[in-house]
This record gives sequence, C-alpha cells and structure tokens, in this order.
Amino acid sequence: MKKIFITTFIIVSNLLWSQEIQHPALLLTSERVDYAKKMVGSDPKLKEAWKIIKKQADDALSKNDLLKTDYLALAYLMSNDKKYAEKAKEILLNSVRGKQWSSTDEMMLRKPAWRADLGFSHKCRISAIAYDGIYNMLSETERKEITEGLFNYGVVPGLGDWFLEPTRIHSLNSMGHNWWTSCASMSALLALSIANEVPQAATAAAKFYEQLPEWFAFAGDELQNKPKSFDKNGGMYESINYANFGISEALLYMLAWKNAYPNTKPLEIPELKNTPDFFMYCAYQGDNKIQSLNFGDSRAEITAENVMLLLYALGQKEDNMLWYLKQTETGNNREGLYRNTPLGFLYYPDTNKAPKEPNLKNSQLFADFGWATLRNAWKPDATMLAVKSGHTWNHSHADANSFLVYHKGENLIADGGHCWYPNPAYRDYFFQSQAHNVVLFNGEGQPVNQQYEGSMLDGKLTNLLDAGTIKYVLANATGPTSNNFIRNFRHFLWIDNIIYIVDDLKTYKEGNFEWLWHLEGEVKKNGVDINVKHNEAALTIRPIYPEYITPSNFVHDYPTFSRFEERKAPSEDLKGETTYYSVKSPVAARKIKGLTAIVLKEKETDKMPKIEKIEGKDWIGIRVHNNGEITDIIINQLADGTLMHSNSWIWADGWETDAYMFAVTYDENSKPEDAAEICIIYGSALRRNNKAYFGSLSKLNVIQKLEKNTMSVTIDGQPLINASFYAPKQLDTLLVNGEKSTFDLDNEYLSFKLDNRVKE
Repeated sequence: MKKIFITTFIIVSNLLWSQEIQHPALLLTSERVDYAKKMVGSDPKLKEAWKIIKKQADDALSKNDLLKTDYLALAYLMSNDKKYAEKAKEILLNSVRGKQWSSTDEMMLRKPAWRADLGFSHKCRISAIAYDGIYNMLSETERKEITEGLFNYGVVPGLGDWFLEPTRIHSLNSMGHNWWTSCASMSALLALSIANEVPQAATAAAKFYEQLPEWFAFAGDELQNKPKSFDKNGGMYESINYANFGISEALLYMLAWKNAYPNTKPLEIPELKNTPDFFMYCAYQGDNKIQSLNFGDSRAEITAENVMLLLYALGQKEDNMLWYLKQTETGNNREGLYRNTPLGFLYYPDTNKAPKEPNLKNSQLFADFGWATLRNAWKPDATMLAVKSGHTWNHSHADANSFLVYHKGENLIADGGHCWYPNPAYRDYFFQSQAHNVVLFNGEGQPVNQQYEGSMLDGKLTNLLDAGTIKYVLANATGPTSNNFIRNFRHFLWIDNIIYIVDDLKTYKEGNFEWLWHLEGEVKKNGVDINVKHNEAALTIRPIYPEYITPSNFVHDYPTFSRFEERKAPSEDLKGETTYYSVKSPVAARKIKGLTAIVLKEKETDKMPKIEKIEGKDWIGIRVHNNGEITDIIINQLADGTLMHSNSWIWADGWETDAYMFAVTYDENSKPEDAAEICIIYGSALRRNNKAYFGSLSKLNVIQKLEKNTMSVTIDGQPLINASFYAPKQLDTLLVNGEKSTFDLDNEYLSFKLDNRVKE
C-alpha cells in the first residue's frame, strides 16, 4: 500500500511547503498558548474555561481515551507538567500498537469497503493535535514509531479512500457533503502533523491544500441530481448542523496549514465571503440563548460558532461575527468549539466589544437552495418567519413550502424535527412531508422515494420584498409535489402583526386538501381560531379560505367547513408521542385557494382584529380592521394560469387590476383611494376612479409607501423596469429598493426607470 502512495506523491511537482514544521505549530501553537498563559490569571472567562479543561485533562490521566488527548496536550503546554504529555504519549503509542483503525462494520461491508468514516476522522483529528502538542518531549525513536503508525493507520486509509489515486473510492458527486470534508480534511491534518518525519505525508498534505477549494466550488450535478454546495449568498442547503460541521472541518485544516506555513499564500475561496451572514440570518435570539433554524437534520440548539471562530482566526474578522460568538461562547451543543474546549480556549476572540445587534438586513433570500428568513428586528425576542422550498435529499427533508414562526423568544410554529437515522421513525415520519407545515392532497405530500433519489424537480423561493411593515416572499413546491399537484404555490404576505399565507393549489383530479400545523406550546381551538401560547409568546391561526374551521364540536352541523383534527407522531426524543394538527377541507376539489391569517400577539389577551370575507366575480378577499387601520387583500381568481393570452383583468371593490393579488392599507376614517400603503403581487396595473395608481408593461411585485413628500418603492420582477405611480402630493424624494432615485413628475404621475441588467 505504501508503494501506491509513493507513486502518487512523486507526480506532485509544486509543493507548497518548503521548511520543517516547528512544533507545536498546527493548532496548539506556541503563540496562542503563551498568550493564554499570560491572560488566564486576569481574564475571568479564560480562568473559568481553563479550570474546566484542566479537570478534563486530570480525569483523562486515569483513562486510555484517544479522543481526550487534545486536553492532555494542552494541559502539558499550559503547565509544563510532563505527566500530561507522558499520558498522551502512552495513548498514542497504544493506538498504533493495537489493531488497525477501521470504520464501522456497516461501512466495511460496502463494496468497495469504506475504511474511513466520521469516527475514523475524529481519531485522525485528535491524534494530529496531540502529536503536534507533545512533539518536543518525544524521542526520535518514539516519533518514528508513532508517525509510522499514524501514517499507516490514518493517512493511508483516510486519504486513500477520500482523496488520492489510485485508491480513491469517493467523489464530490457522491459524498461531497460534510463527510468529504471531515474524512479527507482530518486525514490531511494528520498527514500535516507528521510531515517532518514522513515525506509522503507532507506531499499529500500539500496536494490536499491545493485542491481543497474544489469542494467549496462544487456546482452540482444534473445527471445524478446533486445541488451546488453553496448559495451565492453563503448558504448551504444541508441544514445548519451539517453546514457548520462540513465547513468547519475544512477551515480547521486551513488554519493548521496557515499556522504551520505562515508565508504561504492564502487559498482563494469566494464562497466563504457570505457564510457568516448565512448562519446569522438563520439564527434567532431569545432572551437566554441563540437558536438556529432546524430545517432538515438539525436541532434548535445547534449553532455555528465553529465556523465563526475558525474564520475569525483565519483573518475574516467582522463585528457581526463577534455578536454571534458572544451568544454562543458558553455553549449549548456537544460539538461546539466553546471557550472550555482546547481550541475554543485558544482561539475564542474577545467578545466584550461585540455589537448589541448585527448590522444586517432584516430579510434574506437564499434562492439557490431555497431558504428565506424575514424578521421585524434583530433585537432579542423579535419575530422571525423562515420559509423553505428547495432540494430534497439526504439531510434535507421533504418539506417544500414549509415554514417556521418565532415570536417573543419562542418557536411557536415549529418543525417536526428528526431522530437517529437507523430508527424507522426517521424514514417513515420525520423525513416525510407529514412532519412539516405543508399542504397534503388525499393525505399525500412529496413522494417517499425522494429521501434517497432526491427531488428531480426542486422547490423554489423567489421575489422576496421587505419594506419594513410589509414583507413578501413566494414559495413554489410544484416540482417536488408534481405527483399530485399542477400548481403548489404558497405566498407569504406579512403586514404589521399579521402573516397571511395564500395557497394556490391545483391537482390532476378532485380530492381533499389538508393543511398541517406543528405547534409548540399550549394549543386550544376557540371557535374558528387556533390559539397557541408558550410562556409569554402567543399567536392565533385563523384559516379563512377555502372555509373556516367548524366553530364548535358539532362537526355534522357544518358539512362544508374545514375540520380541525389532532394527529399523533413520534416525539423527537423517541420517548413518547407528540401531537400535531390538521385543517382538512371535507369538500373534494381540484383547484382551490387557501388563505390563512397568523395574528402575532404582544400578549395572550390581545383583542383579535376584525377579519371579514369580501368576494365578487372572479375574486376573493378579506377586509381586516386592525389598530385603527383597514387592510383589503384581494386575490384574482383569473391570474393563476386560468387564462393564456387574455390578460387577467378583474373589477374588485372599486379597483381595476390584472394583479394576482394586491393589498391596500388606509386609515379607518378614510377611503381605499387614500391608501398610503399598496402591495401588488404579479401585476402590471392598479386603477381606481380613472387614476392609474400603478402601471408597468410587465407584471411586477411592488410595495409602495407614501409618507409626507417621500415615496418609497420596493420592486422586483424584471431586470428592466419602467414604472409609474399615482402621486397625489408634490414629492421631492423617491426611494427605490432603499436607494434614492431620480424620477419624472408629470401632473399627478411619477415615473422612473430601473435597470438591473448589468447585475444579472
């Protein structure tokens, strides 16, 4: 086997290393350790962390645990007490004198056998840190024995399976997610640690460093149905858990290389530029701790301090990252690099100057892989809406068009969760659509086979608009649910303290539609409402179309009303059952519009807004009386693909429009034509009383606000836009998508041009 590696290494002509490594130099560097020694007496955080680390090291003295040798190595470097180094040496020698390292029996049964799995990679990682840490107290003979064993037991099978020819069995197309960076990067880290003693290992480490950017740049695979690894805005579709793990394993190797060879040119990895922002946009800050979106195989307590910490150490230092790290430094996850772990102890930055809130937008769309987050503020206990509709496969569940709502510190509209993968409940429930907040047809969601084969037609998120008190995003799950659905669109329109969800559904045959709700806290049905309360947080869900839920338990007296039912499912900890809820329309249909209002409350006893249905020819809608204002929301029944070449004009409550949907908000003592806020979704015109409130050749998405002498327009839909608006006042300022813009004013009409073609 060694001859194979030598043959492979000979062809590497341009080595990135040119000198021996001056141990300890990879991660437990002399510079970091010396600084920690200096500060531990005066910094209370470091002092407390060191106390915990030293106890872990002291406990490890009486055991033979390879995975604790990093604690022993750090204790030796901090205290100069050789008992820690002697114990680490003993464990390392035992590990290379025993049986060959191997992956689990299950991995070894595969063809070809997988010799290196995640457990194997953890051994490589800790062994590399420990060997680097105690290097200077080892004799030449001990180094020779340990490095030969580490090379044969760790580097040969690890890089042999995951990276090097002619033995490599994995590709980025088959295992290019978190397993690849863990198994390949940690085997390479082990190779780097023994570079002085084993030239083949040094060459392998250099070759891996050169090629590591290829993992970040992986653009997907059409034939085998694999998505690109990174969204242009920094996101990674596999869940917060695996994004944090996969990225941090690569960053750990990059940091070790930088420390070992500080004069080497840094790798160019543009995908990492926006990665910190991704994790922050997907975080929610309650009073006590930060939590993350748990879409897919993740949990709320999983955070991304590993990525933040390592990027910061690599030089990508931003104040926003300090804000995040300040929330996570005490730890709430077993795998984090917190202050009381060896690497966290040495690399955690000073968070005392962290900003109170991050300097980020309130909303962000990750269009490449189908996530979006919208919030009303970054302060603790704010409200956040998160929506998902992308690729289904592996760690990404069958949850196209699902969503979560966080409010006043609580995740009130939640996800079904996940469990340990071998358990039947994972594949039969947690992964499937039934565990998420989606619409089923005749009890069916996405096909079960998508767990293994993926969704050949992915869901999409588009058209995110954020105008402060009005926000909008469109989700499209038609692709992954096309076994039943011809149309499966979900519009999220958030106005003030109400989130409106409009479902546009059409199927191949008549059947029953069913809305699923996974709710956290105390859930009570009260007439046509579903009330949810947890601690100080509360909201009310009111299904409105296709029909209210039955107002009483005399279901037989309301044959056309929707049914509210409880469903049972395995709890996430698998120790019992949990309850989720169904709102099911008993009337069979092939085409339907659903409209649900989610009212966010400051306190449980808040009075509900008055919501009434308004309807007419070819349109449906609601009129909402809320906090002294009236909002009319009208949905065009002709603008959903019903017409082909004829435009979808309707005359609705005094308005003339071809818009799919529009909302106008006006003072309760005024008239609709006095609306100061107008939202138009997929429309080219909105007219009233012979005035064109909005006009465009193309159907666009628009939020328009008028305040004193300023008009604010948030708009998208086409790369080249010429738009006009009715302006009843003399205006002096126009803001378009947050930027001051030039405009023409002709009598009562304002017009402007927006050209984004250069950016496309």
